Amino acid sequence: MTSEAQRIEIEAERDVRLAVRTAVDAARSLGFDRTRSLMIGTAVSELARNIHVHACQGYISIETSRRGEAIGLRIVAQDDGPGIEDLDLALQDHYSTRRSLGIGLPGTKRLMDEFDISSEPGKGTCISVSKWK
Repeated sequence: MTSEAQRIEIEAERDVRLAVRTAVDAARSLGFDRTRSLMIGTAVSELARNIHVHACQGYISIETSRRGEAIGLRIVAQDDGPGIEDLDLALQDHYSTRRSLGIGLPGTKRLMDEFDISSEPGKGTCISVSKWK
């Protein structure tokens, strides 16, 4: 069961910052401590930045999730960009197509409790992550 999602369109750097602030605020409102809230914010920063850099536009959706007594935050990053050719390679530490450190996707996966990715070259990428309290 989930609540209504907040959706942030990602088209510019300011949208990345807005997505991070929105995620951290949502986490804090659910009672996540500062450290876990910042972990969520870091994951959202990576996901939103990937949309901005690789796809130019897309969105981040943030919603409260419930599973029985458990409460958490679910974030979906969706774009219609170029997609990812090799998901296994993209999820390896230090792999990068843009001369970055290559820790974005694998780091996001480590920061969150759940991580699911689907991507089709030429059609886009959808990444869903969750953090449970």
